[in-house]
Amino acid sequence: MNQDVMKKLLLIVMAACSTIAAAQTEVSAFRPGVTIDGVNYFLPKTVLRVVMVAEKTVTLPGEFAPYADRYLRQADVPTVESTSWTLKSLSLIPIGVPDSTKAYNIKVKAKTSAPLVSLTDDGLLIGINTEVEQEPAPALPASVAAPKAVNGRDFMTHDILAAGSTAKMAQLTAEEIYDIRDSRNALIRGEADNTPKDGAQLKLMLDNLDQQLHSLESLFKGQQLTSTEVISFDYEPVFTAGDADNRQMLCRFSQRLGLVDADDLSGEPLWLTIKAVGSLPQVVDDPDAAKKKAKMEQGVYVNQPQRAQIVISDARQALLTTEIPVCQLGTTEVLSDALFNKKMETRVTLHQNTGSVKNIE
Repeated sequence: MNQDVMKKLLLIVMAACSTIAAAQTEVSAFRPGVTIDGVNYFLPKTVLRVVMVAEKTVTLPGEFAPYADRYLRQADVPTVESTSWTLKSLSLIPIGVPDSTKAYNIKVKAKTSAPLVSLTDDGLLIGINTEVEQEPAPALPASVAAPKAVNGRDFMTHDILAAGSTAKMAQLTAEEIYDIRDSRNALIRGEADNTPKDGAQLKLMLDNLDQQLHSLESLFKGQQLTSTEVISFDYEPVFTAGDADNRQMLCRFSQRLGLVDADDLSGEPLWLTIKAVGSLPQVVDDPDAAKKKAKMEQGVYVNQPQRAQIVISDARQALLTTEIPVCQLGTTEVLSDALFNKKMETRVTLHQNTGSVKNIE
């Protein structure tokens, strides 16, 4: 093909595109959804964002743990490092994600009003003839870091550090602990020679002694460092037709490792049961209604979700019971294109996470 023919074809395509653009519907900034035929969009399906708040406790043994019973009469102190997890709370956040089986196109017709279509970044329809802001991702609870581990060696005296063996260091450290306890008790009773008259000064001295005592005792008793961890993941429920109670394994949680893979038997399974609440109106076999619906097929598709009860439980008890609307249990309906003709510019707002109608003006 020579250059003159290519230039002519390019001019024809550019002219056609400019003609289409002149009559094309105004669309929001989501360009991947715009075609020369109209606007492509998805309706959402429901995905569950599982949010776990758990306490993670790391137990650190003390340097002098083998001597705790001999010098401080402290039995059963930890001798090895360990980690334990405790699930404190559980919550569910329903999230709407594009359903690949519900992809539609709003075609631009000469006899319809030019709609402004609002889409999310991933192509969910949230507004027609009105600008709708995309909802931000839901905020999660804040994690709380574990306190910094204390270093008992920071409060060792010169004599302790100069001791020739670990056993001798442990003995001298225990003697220092008893001396600090005696000094603290004397201050509290007002029997110390240097007992301050000022209450603030007394508190400061007691706080310093408590810090020294805690740090040195940790060399024998060890210490526990607890943090609050927030774990979240998305789970798409599996729906089996005819199941009254749809029970499925959500995840596994280990007291030693926290959240683990579903096939990791070190964790205890958490089960999710989902059940439709109530029922949607039954479809009536009406020939006249069928003819009307056939004429509406060029309209806008929206979701009609159904509420469902969701229970998360372990082997002993229910950990969470809640109700949320679920798109997969509902139906898909059509808004007639008659709502968007030249004589009527209808504004429609949809719920972002369900694709159901929020408002029609």
